Amino acid sequence: MQSYYANRNLPQPVIPVMRSLDLLKGQTALVTGANSGIGRAIALALGDAGANVIVNYVANPADAEEVAEQIRRGGHRAITALADVADEAQVRSMFAAAVLEFDTIDILVSNAGMERNAPFHEMSVAQWDAVINVNLRGAFLCAREAVREFLRRGVRPEISVAAGKIIFTSSVHEVIPWAGHVNYAASKGGLMLLMKSLAQEVAEKRIRVNSIAPGAIRTPINHAAWSTPESYAELMKLVPYKRIGEIDEIGRAAVWLASDFTDYIVGTTLFIDGGMTLYPGFETGG
Repeated sequence: MQSYYANRNLPQPVIPVMRSLDLLKGQTALVTGANSGIGRAIALALGDAGANVIVNYVANPADAEEVAEQIRRGGHRAITALADVADEAQVRSMFAAAVLEFDTIDILVSNAGMERNAPFHEMSVAQWDAVINVNLRGAFLCAREAVREFLRRGVRPEISVAAGKIIFTSSVHEVIPWAGHVNYAASKGGLMLLMKSLAQEVAEKRIRVNSIAPGAIRTPINHAAWSTPESYAELMKLVPYKRIGEIDEIGRAAVWLASDFTDYIVGTTLFIDGGMTLYPGFETGG
């Protein structure tokens, strides 16, 4: 490249050379539901990119500690944080402890979520409340604490051009109806407008808010959907790209959205779904 520009008397372009380890250097990220599945992959990816990480969990503390230890082995700081994201007092205590440990938080990945599936006419109030409380109320509580911290601290240009970044883990079911999972789809549809409304409100404060919406991803929670050739073939009817997604692909996307490379991306859902939201049932014209 240098000879190309030198031979034509053109100025050498300034091209940033950044390794993944540099993208989030000096920043601190809090990831909810980070001891398994997609949350685990996101926490590890953020650590690989140079961030300190708070690994939130509500069960299986040994799994959370294993994630934190893996980040530490990579040369970065990590702690675990027990908190039910649906509980306001626990969320506030978690953020206070994180700020005490790391001075501030730069990135929130609100990932904690659950399913409690049932036919609508058989769905109990407990099943409805459990999903809405974690998937939507929890996202609200964590994002509120993050915004408060970002506003308190303001922009640190030597660290990031944004005052803070919030990434919600949504789902293709923020736009695709899902019979038999009404509580889950309602929570993700609500999360979509929570994200967009919050993004609109805080953008002028240099706070960026976006979502990642996975489609069919290989995780333990949906093991039955991909663990046999027959179930995998059935699942692929919904995926134009004809393969399942891997959790590391979600982690890499989270690093990208949290980095300054995406500073002009605000209020957007990034679908990582192999084309599932293209409604493959209509690929032959319906």
